[in-house]
Amino acid sequence: MTKNDTATQTPTQTLGNGSETREEFLNDILEGFRRPQKTTPCKYLYDEHGSHLFDRICELEEYYLTRSELSILHSYGHEMGEAVGEGCDLIEFGSGSSVKTRLLLKELHDPRAYFPVDIARTHLERYAKVLAKRFPSLIVQPVHADFTAPFELPGLGDSDAHRVVYFPGSTIGNFSPEEAADLLSSISRLVGLGGGLLVGFDVKKDATILLPAYNDREGVTAEFNLNLLTRINRELDGDFDLDAFAHRAIYDPANERVEMHLISKRSQVVRISGVEIVFRKGETIRTEYSHKYSFRTFNRLVAEAGFARQRQWMDAKKYFCVQYLTAC
Repeated sequence: MTKNDTATQTPTQTLGNGSETREEFLNDILEGFRRPQKTTPCKYLYDEHGSHLFDRICELEEYYLTRSELSILHSYGHEMGEAVGEGCDLIEFGSGSSVKTRLLLKELHDPRAYFPVDIARTHLERYAKVLAKRFPSLIVQPVHADFTAPFELPGLGDSDAHRVVYFPGSTIGNFSPEEAADLLSSISRLVGLGGGLLVGFDVKKDATILLPAYNDREGVTAEFNLNLLTRINRELDGDFDLDAFAHRAIYDPANERVEMHLISKRSQVVRISGVEIVFRKGETIRTEYSHKYSFRTFNRLVAEAGFARQRQWMDAKKYFCVQYLTAC
């Protein structure tokens, strides 16, 4: 079956997370599986169960990223509030459980509104209600969308609104340099001249520190990765045998990134909506990568997207960095 055949035979229906259609999901998966290195867009890892698993990953001992970023917020949140300024509309990309957002909102000066943007609807709405209750004077309007594609922001008709995008968690590292540049440029257009971006990124470090964060002893990351195959089975009529695949994380020094893979334990044929996909023994599906940035590389990236750095904060071990940028 060709890609066009697939499109004509697949009904347009909304998936469980509601942000893309079954047709889009199927086409993205089949297109990625036809490449020499099989791959999938990392956004499909984050259905409802995947989002819950990622929340668990953030609490793991090996996963230094969340712990490092939280320490920065605890130490320098007041400085971030000063840098952002008064009366902002805070737009968070990939809000998740909003743990870091609660700390930030406490430090902001009279924010006007908060717009969490996330792909997992139930997760998004649950934590938006929590924040609305926690900050009763704040307008909280959850936006169920894929922030990598165009989406509507409600209530932002005021051209004088001071817009600031909050992009925590080193999510910027999940994009290739070209994709990251495009996303940053779209953020610059969204916030407008003088608008802000508060962004976190993971600093380059030794692989002995990096790899345990993606290969935890409890196997939560492996469960998170394999959940993608469960989702394909459930939503795309797949017949993946999860016992025939294993989680693997590697460090690619040439591209300065950690890659998550699912490795086929044997030669096998998998069917997805009637389409046969052949796997050789040892062949992998690359499900996600996480780029690690030097300051020189990251500063060049944001400058080319139209941002100027205003402030920068790091944790005590200098594992993680948060920058406040303004669109110029």
